[in-house]
Amino acid sequence: MKENKQFRFETEVIHKGYSSSDYQGSLTPPIFQTSTFTFANAEQGEKRFAGEENGYIYSRLGNPTVRMLEERMASLEKGEAALAFGSGMAAVSAILFALTKTGDHIVCSQGVYGCTFGLLQMMEEKYHISHDFSAMASKEDLIEAIRPETTCIYVETPINPTMKLVDLEMVVEVAKEKGITVVVDNTFCSPYLQNPLAIGCDVVIHSATKYICGHGDVIAGMAVGKKDFMEEVAMTTQKDIGGVMSPFDAWLLLRGLKTLSVRMDRHCDNAQKLVSFLANHPMVDEVYYPGDEKNRDYEICKKQMKQPGGLISFSIKGTKETAQQFMNELQLVKIAVSLGDAETLIQHPATMTHAVVPQESREKMGISDTLLRLSVGLEAWQDIQDDLKYALDKL
Repeated sequence: MKENKQFRFETEVIHKGYSSSDYQGSLTPPIFQTSTFTFANAEQGEKRFAGEENGYIYSRLGNPTVRMLEERMASLEKGEAALAFGSGMAAVSAILFALTKTGDHIVCSQGVYGCTFGLLQMMEEKYHISHDFSAMASKEDLIEAIRPETTCIYVETPINPTMKLVDLEMVVEVAKEKGITVVVDNTFCSPYLQNPLAIGCDVVIHSATKYICGHGDVIAGMAVGKKDFMEEVAMTTQKDIGGVMSPFDAWLLLRGLKTLSVRMDRHCDNAQKLVSFLANHPMVDEVYYPGDEKNRDYEICKKQMKQPGGLISFSIKGTKETAQQFMNELQLVKIAVSLGDAETLIQHPATMTHAVVPQESREKMGISDTLLRLSVGLEAWQDIQDDLKYALDKL
């Protein structure tokens, strides 16, 4: 086998960034559970701190187990380099702080995760880094939102929790004309379903807590982009703010990644089977799923996503209390705010993940009091459907 052979995704996700021959033949990567690293002599320590010699210094600045994960994620996202963070929000904040300074402006997709919204508010109130939301439905729509001081276009696609899509090809075209960096939160897709960097975006962010992990036992974040920029982030906002990943969490993510493609196929297959059931139930007002041919973003989905994903949002007929009653009747499906786990999870965005967003802003984003977000798990789809039907019928 050729040493530099390029493997397909399903192989890279298992093997990239690790050679067992380098670690006593251990099939599983070892955990370098250490805070610091020793130097052979004082001169070596000086050279490493001066950047004149490669090697590890201190685990906040780099760790072998974490480095394996970063190399694998960079390969899967088709990027040059990756950085691992202690949470998805640590990744978001490090990247946004690296790209902005006082007086700068960020254009965001019309809807973002609640904590991202909170971060943007804090950046505006404390550091005078402003932001505006745009539907990004067309080039003209996006151009209208851009100012001379805009330094970043921040995109979620699919958008959390409305499942609206943004045409990344269109965004890149506008951004390149204006010389603006494009950052994409790719959490809902994972690198298996969508590769924004291959389309021309500059940085990809993940809450690795979700599909990258897949088992609900890690809080983590990832960012992938050009080598020069990621090195700048590593030596500034990551190093000095300190939102780094622990070696053990990196090891758990390496373990979870091995089954990413298999899990994503099952998540997507289950979700697609449930969409038609939900759409035809008399208590469901509307279903939001990119893979639905009736969805307005269906053509964008076909263009930039391998599959439509494992998340479905839908609105219940009635009130907030009706939606909560429905959730309380569920038995198999668990009420929880994460996604991408083996278990099917449901949450109420208006009072949970997006509760920090003022009601007027939520309504502009399309988040009503009757909207629910379903993260479809790996159970038998028939059992998930039976549970949804039981709870809906109880209404």
